[in-house]
Amino acid sequence: MNKSVLYLLLGISIFFTSCIPTQDLIYLQKKNGTEAETSISSVVSKPYRLQTNDVLSITIKANDPKLVAIFSPTNQAESAGKSESGLYFDGFTVDDHGNIRIPVLGEINVIGFTLEEIRTKIEKQLLAEYFNKEANIFVTVKLAGFKYTINGEVGSTGTKTLFQDHVNIMEAIANSGDITITGNRKAVTVIRQLPSGTEMHDIDLTDINVMKSPYFYLQPNDYIYVKPLKQKTWGTGKTGIESLGTIITLLSLATTTFLLLKK
Repeated sequence: MNKSVLYLLLGISIFFTSCIPTQDLIYLQKKNGTEAETSISSVVSKPYRLQTNDVLSITIKANDPKLVAIFSPTNQAESAGKSESGLYFDGFTVDDHGNIRIPVLGEINVIGFTLEEIRTKIEKQLLAEYFNKEANIFVTVKLAGFKYTINGEVGSTGTKTLFQDHVNIMEAIANSGDITITGNRKAVTVIRQLPSGTEMHDIDLTDINVMKSPYFYLQPNDYIYVKPLKQKTWGTGKTGIESLGTIITLLSLATTTFLLLKK
């Protein structure tokens, strides 16, 4: 009788410890007595500063399109609808020395500069060397896609590219098929390359205060890693039904083994 009670208590403990609690699956929860109407202040994200191997899309326009045609490697009207691979081959890649090469203008150093600073730099050079203000030079500088890499417990791993200026980690995860039920939402690692070195930080996506983190908004070339929960390695089941099935299977195996040995 004592053994039966012991087995029963052991089975119940396994049942409750192996299941994944709902609190571990819900994003952006109000924790630690946070008021229901708590407002999250916007995070002032630092402007991205270019690094080597970044690819830029640069468009130069003027009142007379023929005047600026020589500054573009391809026809700008055609390049507007190009695919990601097209932007890679026709864009301006930052080389190992931190330079890009623009037709006629030659090499321009862009490493460590923001997109706005590069735009201003190109406009000033055009006005100083080739045009006057009446030409109405208009320069647009963008990254050729917002690229990040995600790995671990998500629906679709790999390097992703989104054609937008700002991407937060929730958008990046949604674009990757969401975190699986066995993924640890409380410790998602963001690895960021900076001119000063590599930074690595864990953030808790189940806490609404994560929106205040400087890592909530990604920067191009960020690497995201979603660790697995312990329940995945235990193999006992992700839900109560799966855990119950595992317990029944183990009890059946133990009973069968006991009966065979008894004979």
